[in-house]
Amino acid sequence: MAKVLGIDLGTTNSCMAVMEGGDPVVLENSEGARTTPSIVAFTKSGERLVGQAAKRQAITNPQNTIFSIKRFMGRKFDEVHEEQKRVPYKIVKAANGDAHVQVEVNGQLKTFSPPEISAMILSKMKADAEAKLGEKITQVVITVPAYFNDSQRNATKDAGKIAGLEVLRIINEPTAASLAYGLDKKKDEEIAVYDLGGGTFDISVLEIGDGVFEVKATNGDTHLGGDDWDAKIMDWIVAEFKKDTGIDLTRQPDAIQRIKEESEKAKIALSSSQEYEINLPFVTADASGPKHIQKKLTRAKLEQLTDDLVQRTVPPVKACLKDAKIAERDVNELVLVGGMTRMPKVIETARSLIGKEPHKGVNPDEVVAVGAAIQGGVLKGEVKDVLLLDVTPLTLAIETAGGVATPMIPRNTTIPTRKSQIFSTYSDNQP
Repeated sequence: MAKVLGIDLGTTNSCMAVMEGGDPVVLENSEGARTTPSIVAFTKSGERLVGQAAKRQAITNPQNTIFSIKRFMGRKFDEVHEEQKRVPYKIVKAANGDAHVQVEVNGQLKTFSPPEISAMILSKMKADAEAKLGEKITQVVITVPAYFNDSQRNATKDAGKIAGLEVLRIINEPTAASLAYGLDKKKDEEIAVYDLGGGTFDISVLEIGDGVFEVKATNGDTHLGGDDWDAKIMDWIVAEFKKDTGIDLTRQPDAIQRIKEESEKAKIALSSSQEYEINLPFVTADASGPKHIQKKLTRAKLEQLTDDLVQRTVPPVKACLKDAKIAERDVNELVLVGGMTRMPKVIETARSLIGKEPHKGVNPDEVVAVGAAIQGGVLKGEVKDVLLLDVTPLTLAIETAGGVATPMIPRNTTIPTRKSQIFSTYSDNQP
């Protein structure tokens, strides 16, 4: 039977897994890595690079290297002004008002939609999986943040179609993580999944046990993730450099790209050590000669710079527990998902909100892809006796006269669901 590929299409990294002999297995890509950077680049010669190859040349080609495309998926140009400021590539307004990406290919300007860019990442993963498995892959389960709205979900489905894949199901990332965590759990448990990734934050509370996974409530922030931590470090480095030299680096895309990469390295290193030496030789030059950046960043300073970001995870968690009608003392397990949950301050915040020590048995980078593979196995009948009951994250409403939103389906309603209501027309003989 043809295998279903489970794909965690992440903001910064993507991961894939399949069911092998009844067990989920994470597949390595063509470079032998278990995750693939979600980056697409177009070189001067017109070649298209995806993943690690694209990431390696980002410094010398910032305007044509597309990263964090997930933040633009299914979104209008007018909604993404803040995100635009954070990327060196050009975002343009499409004819339908969507946010599209403009790059230079072979000396000509070309425009791509976010689903087209995402499809390039999916195509690489499909090809790498086929090479690894020695068989064709046509069907996938792709994960999305629980707090994605309908247009963001449809954009993700479109990306799969463009890559020549049949998307059997789009499932929520925290729900996928709970599948991976709870597949072999027999006794009933209430679990909280705290998922802080590269670009998005989700919190879900589920009741699991004996093959039933019921989402009680979900909440989140689709504009909060590791990218924002990197940006805070970047801003600090740029401000410190300006203070020391009087030179503003914000107008120099190649310097900013170098600082961005160094910021990510600093953030990762400071999860395990107390200080990091930022070292960027020859970052720019002026009349007096070349300029270098050499700065110490401590974990304490990083926590001070990013405290407001960590605090932004608090209201969604509290709202989720309230909607789930559950007190933190009744949560049996806290499952941390996403690379950002390796950061001590994030772990401490999650621990204090849920009042539990985090569960250590899952890999935060891979658990979502593993869950997607399990869901693929469920759909194919390979995994038996699993029932997944998810919810709609946002209230669905109909606009009525005077621009009033009349709620039809409240948030956290178990899906699938249907609701009908009869409305009268606003004026007589209305066409």
